[in-house]
Amino acid sequence: MAAGKKTVPFVVDAVGTGVAQELTVAGDHPHTFHADTYPSFGGDDAHPSPLSYVLGALTSCNQVTGSIVAKDLGIALGTWSFHVQGDLDPSVIGAGAEGNANFDRVALQLRLETDADAEQFARLKAETERRCPVTQMVVRSGLEFTSEWTPVPLG
Repeated sequence: MAAGKKTVPFVVDAVGTGVAQELTVAGDHPHTFHADTYPSFGGDDAHPSPLSYVLGALTSCNQVTGSIVAKDLGIALGTWSFHVQGDLDPSVIGAGAEGNANFDRVALQLRLETDADAEQFARLKAETERRCPVTQMVVRSGLEFTSEWTPVPLG
């Protein structure tokens, strides 16, 4: 870490049996959530899979970061409507095949209510993607990533 650079710790503690877990986010206001997986991976599908949480983290981190960026740019925002899909070859995790256990491809689509003009919207998208930690994790992982943002008039 560079001298004088500050970091914020994000801490999650987890306990589980089989493939199910209870996870607790540490902090002043602890939050608890659960993870499981599909029956084909040994789970009961009682809670979202870790991969669903990864995709959800991508959408919510874009929304948090984009809201910060929009404030910096003086842009008004309304409803964020995301659709995200991750394509995974299950043969590595499920059958032990050689290869990359990561998603092959992740495609994010966003419809965002805003008062931004085309130039402001392009800047909002670019700056959000640059500053979003989860987007950067996805991009830097080497998988194929597409991100399609569509402005919708603020209503």
